[in-house]
Amino acid sequence: MKRREFITLLGGAATWPLAARAQRPATPTIGYLGSGTPATQGQLVAVFVQRLRELGWIEGRTIAIEYRWADGRFERFAEIAAEFVRLKVDVILTSGPSVFAAKQATSVIPIVFATVADPLSTGLVASLARPGGNVTGLSVTSPELASKRLELLREVVPGLRRLAIMANVDYPPAMRELDEVEIAAHPLGIETIALKIRQAADIAPAFEALKGRAEALYVVGESLTGANQVRINSFALGARLPTMHVNRARLETGGLVSYGPNFPSFYRRAADYVDKILRGAKPADIPVEQPSKFDLIINLTTAKAIGLKVPESFLLRADEVIE
Repeated sequence: MKRREFITLLGGAATWPLAARAQRPATPTIGYLGSGTPATQGQLVAVFVQRLRELGWIEGRTIAIEYRWADGRFERFAEIAAEFVRLKVDVILTSGPSVFAAKQATSVIPIVFATVADPLSTGLVASLARPGGNVTGLSVTSPELASKRLELLREVVPGLRRLAIMANVDYPPAMRELDEVEIAAHPLGIETIALKIRQAADIAPAFEALKGRAEALYVVGESLTGANQVRINSFALGARLPTMHVNRARLETGGLVSYGPNFPSFYRRAADYVDKILRGAKPADIPVEQPSKFDLIINLTTAKAIGLKVPESFLLRADEVIE
């Protein structure tokens, strides 16, 4: 999608629903609860809307979308979810921690999550095959990938002995992933330093306290770290710390390595879920999908900026090298 088309798409999205819903009350409405910011999730919105179009749902004609952005602030999740309930949207599309707020706000309106780290053990769904209730979507299985991410980070940073792990202490799957990294690090003789944050204001003090104590940084992916990825990567670059991230988007703002599923493909698939629900399917009967492919991506520009020589064998294994 060209940049001009994307900007037009989002511009139309911002102005359409309020005026048009009064004219066409029968038009289905999607409540899009963006847990991050338009800047960090704009590409995902574009993929989602494009897939809806392919399925016959044209924004501004056959579908309306109410966009709200939480900027990674947990207190906003409940506010936005409550607003969608008042607006009586037909389906809520969201991701990460904000899914829990949406589920608390309504047991009636269908909810589709484009990405969630651990939907089963956190109680979002009764089972992956038959979710039950009004919630379904796609699982990113992040905690289970912790040891693999650590293994890859050690390849890039040979002799790694001190690892900082940044995680949102208020999001249970993030803390589970932090635990998994620590468990994997212990037998390798790697000392871990947990940087537990709750809000954007905690990031700068965390890096200040970290000075000289770590050789790399593992960033647990969720909405708070996602919304503040520019800030996190800027501090890491300043400290010359190699970083491990959850997806490619974090590398576009200066991260070093990412390993995980392709997030745009999740949002494209989420549109299929929304389509099924708008055509009468029940979330309770739509299985939660899990990823089968994971991408290894490295940013050589960042590697050069922090003075890191990446092994040739690693570059050859990477699915993408950003230069």
